[in-house]
Amino acid sequence: MPADPPSHEPAGGADRGEPRRTSDTSGRSAETAGAPVYAYPARLWRALDRHRPPGAAATADAWRSPVRGPWLTSVLGVVLLATLPLVIVTGLLDWIAYGPRLGQALPTDVGWLRPPVFDWPTRPAWLFRVTQGLHVTLGIMLVPVVVAKLWSVVPKLFDWPPARSVAQVLERLSLLLLVGGILFEMVTGLLNIQYAYLFGFDFYTAHWYGAWVFTAALVTHVAIKLPRMISALRGPNMARTPVGETTPEPADPDGLVSRRPGPTTMSRRGVLALTGSGVLLLAALTVGQTLDGVLRRTALLLPRGRQPGEGPNGFPVNRTAAAAGVRPADTGAGWRLTVRGGDRTVEVDRGGLLAMTQHTADLPIACVEGWSTEQTWTGVRLRDLAALVGAPERALARVESLERAGLFRQARLHADQVRHPDSLLALRVNGVDLSTDHGYPARVIVPALPGVHCTKWVRSITFEERPDD
Repeated sequence: MPADPPSHEPAGGADRGEPRRTSDTSGRSAETAGAPVYAYPARLWRALDRHRPPGAAATADAWRSPVRGPWLTSVLGVVLLATLPLVIVTGLLDWIAYGPRLGQALPTDVGWLRPPVFDWPTRPAWLFRVTQGLHVTLGIMLVPVVVAKLWSVVPKLFDWPPARSVAQVLERLSLLLLVGGILFEMVTGLLNIQYAYLFGFDFYTAHWYGAWVFTAALVTHVAIKLPRMISALRGPNMARTPVGETTPEPADPDGLVSRRPGPTTMSRRGVLALTGSGVLLLAALTVGQTLDGVLRRTALLLPRGRQPGEGPNGFPVNRTAAAAGVRPADTGAGWRLTVRGGDRTVEVDRGGLLAMTQHTADLPIACVEGWSTEQTWTGVRLRDLAALVGAPERALARVESLERAGLFRQARLHADQVRHPDSLLALRVNGVDLSTDHGYPARVIVPALPGVHCTKWVRSITFEERPDD
């Protein structure tokens, strides 16, 4: 962003001797030298204006970039308005993909914030790969746009008095929730994909409620500012002005234009180009996590998104056997899969599973951190295992892992996921046995299912009737 040159003029004139822009609830501007515009309770706002904190005027005048103004702020706002709803919607879809109807979405009990839900579809197989990839990748790419937008309005943080009407107080509160909400969501999201849980609270719960706070504040802010944004964009296209001809915009009711602009060091076109370059750079360092091939090597921002090795098992691992506490003895020759359905229980070893009809499918696996990959899986269809114990046609499956602790040591699959012809208890991948870190001796792989529910190191599968929703 263009720097804000330090002010060399005395601040006293701006503090008392010079007219100062204000705005009332209708957005009209006035000059305090003659008739300050205050709404109810006017006496309070006047008292605050008379008792200014030390250095208030000097601080306000320190922001001197001449490119700030309604046009630049509105352009950045349009970009966010076009993209943030996609981040919100994909985040909501990802929560639904976790299976709230099966009681395993996180957070589980969301009260009246529970949206309409449905059983997550199994077609197309890449559905979760796209929704989660968009949510994470687009969220990272928007960081420079958010920073530029905040930079364009930062002088407003130093207005004094902080409000001149009750309506403006409410607007400021919504703005506080908007800015705080988006920063909270981005920071916690970035820490989550880096596995850096520096905060002392549950990520899923905090991210869910933070998203609702941000969404409510965004809707409020858009409702208040949309007319101003449209008006600013209908004016001259200021991106075409070169540096030498860049001048400040006319004074605006919101006070975005600097009162004492400094010399021009960058045009508005330059600010947009710098912001766009940051977006493209983050895209180049991120998008490879969702694509197989050479681009995966460029996913430098994602610790699990890159290719960890060569060979058939050389694709990303989210949680290793050691991290899950799965010991070699647990997966050795004594391992048995327990399959239950109604009153019938069958135990089968890995050799017995390999003797059953094998099915091969090319399926992606996608994780909440944003990375995904498509591999070729071979194993026993889940519906064949259901038939082995005489499970009902519409039975769901409860899959349990050898893992002894952790949020995802078990998962439930609804009937469509169990019955899909490509839903497998996978024994092999890319023509070889699964590695221990990829779930040996057996793991679940289901089309469009979040990776954390594709349970690894499976020890039992129970087919059971689904309770009423």
